[in-house]
This record gives sequence, structure tokens and C-alpha cells, in this order.
Amino acid sequence: MSALAAVLFDMDGTLVDTEVIWWRTTEEIADGLGHHLTAADAPEVVGRAVEDTAAHLVRATGAGDPAEVAAALTALFFRQVEEGAPMRPGAQRLLAALEAEGVPFALVSASPRVVVDSVVGGSLAHVPFAFTVSADDTERTKPHPDPYRTAARRLGLPPGACVAVEDSPDGAASAEAAGCAVLVVPSLLAVPDSPPRTFAGSLEEVTPDVLRACLLP
Repeated sequence: MSALAAVLFDMDGTLVDTEVIWWRTTEEIADGLGHHLTAADAPEVVGRAVEDTAAHLVRATGAGDPAEVAAALTALFFRQVEEGAPMRPGAQRLLAALEAEGVPFALVSASPRVVVDSVVGGSLAHVPFAFTVSADDTERTKPHPDPYRTAARRLGLPPGACVAVEDSPDGAASAEAAGCAVLVVPSLLAVPDSPPRTFAGSLEEVTPDVLRACLLP
């Protein structure tokens, strides 16, 4: 079994249950623009950067300015996350197991820095991440490979030595494009299968050995 050099965790919907909060936030902003959010909007909302969702709402409604809509989404999401974002089932146990084995792990998120810092300072305040990567820290965020390449570089590792844990199609695509092994634990959206991806129903099923098995021999 290959050595597990590091684990790169997505945040929203993977470690913390914020995807539902993000959906409610987008619903509220969409309603204000005269658009009722439905399942058809999900690919442009779940796992997407704030700017992508804002651009979608402006296209769907023909109203608003993308920058202003993005600012409104960020502000409302931040206020709701500040009220508390519970950890996903199994997340605490898995993080503790990795820490006990001395496996480094980092957070790689498509959320803005202000949101990442709020969650890491709140629900995840006890978690010893090596560092965090937000949407503000790379020129392009998910689904582009930049965030995961940046994280691997900061760890001094090739991406192929790292396992990324993701819940969304865009996040899985980002990690895969960077060259990471990918463990997918879907939340709100189904994630397509592909050879570099391993799937689990919940983090409750995941152990360090499961993560090691995701790596190519």
C-alpha cells in the first residue's frame, strides 16, 4: 500500500455541513432578483465559487451586477456561517486518526477567505491544519487545478502523493486535474465516476487506510 504523504480536505459539504447554508443563502439572494431557485440551478450553485454563482444568477434573471451579487452572497453566507456550521458525520474521528498517525492535512476551499477564516476560527478551531487555501489565494479556484496544486506545492509534495477529499463535481474535477488521488463523499450533488476517484457514502466509513488505498501503487 502506498504511503499517505498528506490529505487535502475540501471544507463546505465535506468537513462542515455548510452546503445547505449556501443553498439557502443563494435562494434568498435569487428571490430578491426575482428568480426561484430549483434543482436545475444546482450545478451552478453547489461547490461553485461565489463569483460563478453570482454570474449564474445575473444570467438567469437579467438583473443585478455580478460583483454586487457576489458581495451580497458572501455577506449573507458569512452571517449565517457565523451562527455555527456543524461538522459532517465522521469528520472529527478521521481528523483525529490522521493527527495520531502524524499525517499532515490542509484545507482547500472554494469559499472566500473571510468565510474560511470564520469556519476555521469557529467549528474547526480545534483542528490543526497545516494551512488553509481559499478562493482568494489562487488566480483561479475550483474546478481549475490551481488550489490543489498550490496546496501540494506548499507541502513540498507532488500532487500524486496527496489524497483530496471532496463532495462536489467541481471539487473532484479540480483535485483530479491537479493530479491528486480523489476520495469523493457526495453531499448535495452526484459526482461522476472516473478512474482516479474512490467513493464513500460518508466520512464515517473513511479511515487512514481507506485514504492510502486511494493512491496509485
